[in-house]
Amino acid sequence: MAAGRRTRILIVDDSAVMRSLLRSVVCSDAGLEVAGTAADGALALSSIAILRPDLILLDVEMPVMDGLVTLRELRRQGHKMPVIMCSSLTQRGAKVTLEALAGGASDYVAKPAGQASREAATRALGQELVPKIHALTNQAEGQAEGQAQGQYRGPSQGRLPGLGQPVFPGAARLPLILPMGPRPAAQAISSIPVVLAIGVSTGGPAALDILLPALRGNFPLPVLIVQHMPELFTRLFAERLDGRCKLRVREAAEGDQVRAGTIYIARGNWHMEVQAASLAGSPATLHLNQGPLENHCRPAVDVLFRSVAAVYGAGVLAVVLTGMGSDGLMGCRMIRDHGGAVLVQDQASSTVWGMPGAVSNAGLAHKVLALNDLAPEILRLAGRTHSEARELRESAV
Repeated sequence: MAAGRRTRILIVDDSAVMRSLLRSVVCSDAGLEVAGTAADGALALSSIAILRPDLILLDVEMPVMDGLVTLRELRRQGHKMPVIMCSSLTQRGAKVTLEALAGGASDYVAKPAGQASREAATRALGQELVPKIHALTNQAEGQAEGQAQGQYRGPSQGRLPGLGQPVFPGAARLPLILPMGPRPAAQAISSIPVVLAIGVSTGGPAALDILLPALRGNFPLPVLIVQHMPELFTRLFAERLDGRCKLRVREAAEGDQVRAGTIYIARGNWHMEVQAASLAGSPATLHLNQGPLENHCRPAVDVLFRSVAAVYGAGVLAVVLTGMGSDGLMGCRMIRDHGGAVLVQDQASSTVWGMPGAVSNAGLAHKVLALNDLAPEILRLAGRTHSEARELRESAV
C-alpha cells in the first residue's frame, strides 16, 4: 500500500458491543483505520467493493450468514485480502475456527472473556490483534512488491492460505517480517534422520493440512510438532488431522513414548520436551511442563528443538514453517551445532515469513523450499540409507 496510507479494516460481527470493542482496538493504532462495520456476512460481502478493506475481522458465529460461509463466499469471489476470525474459546467456536483456518482464513483472535473492565478487555485484545494485523498486511504488501520485481514466484498450486498463532498477553510488537536478502545456497545434508520436529505458528493449520497428509503411512520417523495454539484448539486440531492423515495424530500427553508412525501435537499452554529413555533400547518419552513463556509462547518451538537436539543429536530433521516472530531460531542453531538438518518454508508460500525467515537469514537452513516441495524432500531424507549418507559425507571431504 502507498507509503503513509493507513491500513483499512472491515469489522464484521453481529454484536454491537464487540464491534465497538474492535473499533477501539483498531483506532488505538495510528497506522490503522476502520473502513466500515457490518452485522453479518451478507452485509459485509455487499460492502467490500465500496469499502475496499485491506483486512477483514470476521466473527465466527453470526445470523443470516456465519463466518465460515462468508469466508468461503469471499474466496469464491476472488477476494484475497487477509481475514482474521474472531472466535469464542468454546468447543464449537474452536471447531469452526479450525475449519476456517484450513479453508482460507489468515489467523484468529479469541474474544475477551473475564476482564474486569472494558479498558482491560480492549488492552488484552489489542496486544493480540494489532501485531497480527500488521504482520498480515505487511506480508501481503511485501509479496506483491516482490512479485512485481521478480523476487518471488507465486504460491504453490493447491496451497490453502490460513494460519493460527495467538500472541500471548504481554507480547510487544515483534519483528514480524524480515527483509529478504539473497537466498543462502542449499547445503548438503549428510545425516540420517531418526525424528522429524516441526515448528509452526501463523498460517500453520493450513500449512500442516497440506504437509502432513502427504507423508506416507509407512513413514519411518516419529513426528513432533509445536503449533502455537490454545489448549482447547490443539486437541481438536489433532483430532481433525487424524482424520486426514495416513499416520496417527494425537495431542501429546505426559509420558507418551516417542514412536515412529505417530504425529504428536504439543498441548496448548504446555511446553513439550523429549526425554531420553532411562533403559537402553527403550524409546524416548515426552514431558509436558508449564515453565515460563519463551518468545512470548507456550508451547515454544525452541523448547522442543533444544530437547530433540540433546536426545537425538545428528538424527534430528527440523522443519520451520510459516509464523510470526522468531521462535525456533535458537533451537535450530543448537540442532545445527549437533549435526542435525534444518529445512524452512519459503517466503512466497508462507502466510508470514517471520519464523522461517529468521532461520534462513541466520544461515541455518540447509534448504529453503516451497510448502508443496517440503514433503517430497522430507520423504527423500527419511528414506536415506547409511551407505548413501556415508557416500555423501565422503564426497564432501
